[in-house]
Amino acid sequence: MGMEYVSRAPRPPLDGLIDDLYYLEGTPPYARLMLPPMPAALLIVNLGAPFGIRAGTDIETAEYADGCVITTPTRAFEFGYPTRTRSVGVHVKPWGLAPLLPMPAAELCDRPVTLEQVWGRPAVAELRERLFTAAGPHEMLTLLEEELTRRLCETAGLGLVRHTSRVIAATSGAVTIGDLGAAAGVSSTHLAQRFKELIGVTPKRLARTHRFAAAVFAINPAGPIDWGELAGAAGYFDQAHFGHEFRAFTGLTPTRYVEVRRRFLREHPGHVFDGWPLPAD
Repeated sequence: MGMEYVSRAPRPPLDGLIDDLYYLEGTPPYARLMLPPMPAALLIVNLGAPFGIRAGTDIETAEYADGCVITTPTRAFEFGYPTRTRSVGVHVKPWGLAPLLPMPAAELCDRPVTLEQVWGRPAVAELRERLFTAAGPHEMLTLLEEELTRRLCETAGLGLVRHTSRVIAATSGAVTIGDLGAAAGVSSTHLAQRFKELIGVTPKRLARTHRFAAAVFAINPAGPIDWGELAGAAGYFDQAHFGHEFRAFTGLTPTRYVEVRRRFLREHPGHVFDGWPLPAD
C-alpha cells in the first residue's frame, strides 16, 4: 500500500491560470475523501479504474471513467476512490478554467462533468492514449501541459476577474464587494456577471470561500486550538458565525473536523493528503 504523488508548477502562459500539475498513483488508505469548498478549480484525467463523486448530500454518486472538471465549488464534494487509482490533473486558480471551457463556468457550478463533456470523446481518448504510453510521470505532466496550452482561448473579461480575484485572495476575503467594483471601474452587477461566467460564483461567494480557507489553514491539529481567536483572525463576527459557516461548508463542526484530521494524521503520518482534503470514512 502507498501513494506516489508528483507535482510541478506550470510554465507560461499556464502559470497565470494553474497552480500546479500533478500525477497520482497508488492505493489510497481510504475509500472516500471529502473535499471542502476551496477557492480553486480542478481538472483530472483518469488513467485507472473509474472513481465516484458525490456533490452534496442530496445527490447520488456519479461515476467518472475518463476524468472530470470541477469549477470553484460552493459545497463539499465526496470522492470515492477505487482500490488502486492513477491519474494526472491540475489544481486550477479560480478563473483558470475559463479559457479551457466551451461553456460558461456558471453552468458547471457544483455540477462536476466528465472530461468528454468538455472536450469531446475523440480528443479525450487521444490524450489518454498518449498519457498511457508516456515514459513516466514527468513526461505525462509535460504532455498534459502541452494539451492545456494548445486549448487556451481568448476570454473576454479575464483580466478583470483575475485582478479582482487576486485582491480578494490577498485580503483572505476581508474586502467590501462594492469597493472591488468601484476600484475596477465597473458596477457590482457587471462584476458579479463576469465572475459567474468565468469562475461560476459571485465575488461575494469567492470571498466567503477564501475566508473559510484561511481559517482551515490556520488550524494546527497537532496542538490546542483557541476557536474564538482563530475565528476573529479569519474575519468572522464571532465564534458562532464561524461555526455556522464551517458546518455549511463541510457538514461538520470545527471540533469534529479536527478530530478526524488528528485521527488520520496518527494513522497515516506524512501522507500526501494530510492538509486540505479529509477522509470521509
